[in-house]
Amino acid sequence: MAWSTRFLTAVAFLAVGVIFAPDVLGSGPESPAAVVTAAKLCHLLAFATAWGTALWVTFIGGIIMFKNLPRHQFGNLQGKMFPAYFMVLSVCAAVSVAAFAYLHPWRLASPFERYQLGFLLSALGFDLSNLIVFTPMTIEMMKKRHKTERDLGIGEEVGGSKNLEAAKTNPQLAAMNKKFGMIHGLSSLANIMAFGSLAIHSWYLTGKLHL
Repeated sequence: MAWSTRFLTAVAFLAVGVIFAPDVLGSGPESPAAVVTAAKLCHLLAFATAWGTALWVTFIGGIIMFKNLPRHQFGNLQGKMFPAYFMVLSVCAAVSVAAFAYLHPWRLASPFERYQLGFLLSALGFDLSNLIVFTPMTIEMMKKRHKTERDLGIGEEVGGSKNLEAAKTNPQLAAMNKKFGMIHGLSSLANIMAFGSLAIHSWYLTGKLHL
């Protein structure tokens, strides 16, 4: 299926949802209930997309790829995927923040609601830091390290790495490893902090469900 076909299919399913829950939009097209419901839908879909995407990439997809792809191939794939990944997370976090702020204006919000807005803003901040700062730096450093490794005839191994052994006799590679480890570590920390902020907000949303 093409991207446009998938998108239209998703929109169609949302439209069917309205048919099975016609009362949620209020009594008329100008009813405030329609705007509130739309904001809730935007918040829920954006949060769920960010949560599911982060869960898969961080704990499932990335590990599977690392264990089954040659290391350089894995790195190149990550270099293409991560900018898109953090773009999706940033957009979803921004939508969640905007929708939640609309539903809970600061001057009327309870302390708990203000905390939740803070957690969502934290997720947005960490995702943006990865998108704008850490990911470009990590990719640039990775490409430099790949070039040095190719010159040494390593990097095509799957899973385990011959890098550390080679770095013992190559000061340039050792320095690259240190810098890459620092940048990649900050990127991973920001990713986990964003995921944790969403995890905290999931408890708030759970308390609002009536099943």
